[in-house]
Amino acid sequence: MRETPLIGITAYAQPARWGAWDLPAALVPLHYVESVERAGGRALVVPPSVGAVDETLDVLDGIVFSGGIDVDPAVYGAERHPATDPAQAHRDTAELALLERALERDVPTLAVCRGFQLLNILRGGDLIQHLPEHLGHEGHRETPGVFSEHPVEVKGGTRLAGIIGERHDGVKSSHHQGVGRVGEGLVETAWAEDGSLEALEDPSRRFAVGVLWHPEMEEDKRLFAALVGEARRYRAERRSSPSTSSTFADLGDLGLRAPP
Repeated sequence: MRETPLIGITAYAQPARWGAWDLPAALVPLHYVESVERAGGRALVVPPSVGAVDETLDVLDGIVFSGGIDVDPAVYGAERHPATDPAQAHRDTAELALLERALERDVPTLAVCRGFQLLNILRGGDLIQHLPEHLGHEGHRETPGVFSEHPVEVKGGTRLAGIIGERHDGVKSSHHQGVGRVGEGLVETAWAEDGSLEALEDPSRRFAVGVLWHPEMEEDKRLFAALVGEARRYRAERRSSPSTSSTFADLGDLGLRAPP
């Protein structure tokens, strides 16, 4: 039987409307779920929570840090720009804790847009809060709610280049913030034609790749396939290790079935 890795996807936390209801919700765009499943994984939504980080990671074989609202600039010691979104302290705190522990445990990690920014912040980097002021154009988010498209050049010899090649056309972007100071231990791996940084990775981790664009919106699923492939190997190693056997036993004690 083929192994099916469990891939967590961090959830947005904001008001949503369905039918007659308009309520706070934990949700992810379905494209993330479909991308994971097309790559051979099983997607699990991970709402922001400041507790039980290790318990969450115990049942995951990989994780996607999704896009969404701007990170509070206070997290990286900056004053708020007028164009920066209102803060979501609960999501910022929860996701930074989850990302830090995921990297410590070497869980395969794909960080998308906001997730890419969190990866940089976690490592001591900071953000440019409004790219149009630095670039002189709004080409990375021309119309809110509509993805912009542009190519990126990828640095040869990097993990990212090994996955998507040294040029990737038509990436889907919707961001107005970017990386300023690059965080410690991170390698710059891709740039837009205007010179703005589009990707980072941590070569000391088994799979820690961050991209500023939205690969879940592309037909090209190589990034998700690479994540799921690494998650499958990570899962096999965990299942063969005595130190993790108790995790699956604990699932059984709760009346849950460990994934095949």
